[in-house]
Amino acid sequence: MADDSLGSARSAEQGSPAIQTVQRAAVILNAFTAARPRLSLNELTASLGTSKATAHRYTKALRESNLLRYDEREGLYSLGPQILTLSAAARAAMPVISIAGPHMQHLVREIDETVVLSVWDGDTAVVVRADDNTDRVIRVSVRTGSRLSRTESAQGRVFCAFLPPDDVPGLAEDLAGSAELRHEVDKIRRTGISANTPSVNGVRSLAAPIFRGSTLIAAMAIVGTTSSVPEGTDSPLAVALQRTAAVVTAELGTATGENGHPTANGNGARTRAR
Repeated sequence: MADDSLGSARSAEQGSPAIQTVQRAAVILNAFTAARPRLSLNELTASLGTSKATAHRYTKALRESNLLRYDEREGLYSLGPQILTLSAAARAAMPVISIAGPHMQHLVREIDETVVLSVWDGDTAVVVRADDNTDRVIRVSVRTGSRLSRTESAQGRVFCAFLPPDDVPGLAEDLAGSAELRHEVDKIRRTGISANTPSVNGVRSLAAPIFRGSTLIAAMAIVGTTSSVPEGTDSPLAVALQRTAAVVTAELGTATGENGHPTANGNGARTRAR
């Protein structure tokens, strides 16, 4: 009886007007992505799954809080300036960003390629910092906030290799359906580095894990062209990347193994190197 009462209380709480308001506001804000930075009221209404009047009421409240902007001429919404303040606060709360920053800048000067830091958002890898040499005539630019493919990007595959399987939605199905992905994940666990060359854009990336304790918290990557970033995981660039990721890991208080990451037992469980 007590359990039933507790369940009813939780259900009532989740369905309360205040909770529903927060959830709907989050749905609206999450509808914006790097690929879709400007949305119409109709698009926001579809994301929210309510009437247009209800969606308009929420967008008006978010505009008053500077979380949304509205372009009256084009009739499109975009994220407001308060989002930048919240984003800065969120990044400040992630020690890995401030610790990795100087090392990423040093690596850029050493290899003259773009260096990217990504974290896991519960579904995929998200870029939280990118450094490159702006003096280069041709360079690869990566936008902060970009969400990367968890199974096709080098950074995403690092998270597939070192996060607990239950933390990666759909990973079991992905591994079961792709021998290539299974082989790559096993290789990343052995070598501590991920290499990826998409066939469509001529960009090659290398990624290495960053740990705090025995927990993977970020992936650092080198991103360049197929002509400037050598293929394979044992090139001088790959070695420099692993060295830099290991330094950041060490500064976060982790003892690392030979490949710059905590060792894994036969079942893929992460254990701290001695």
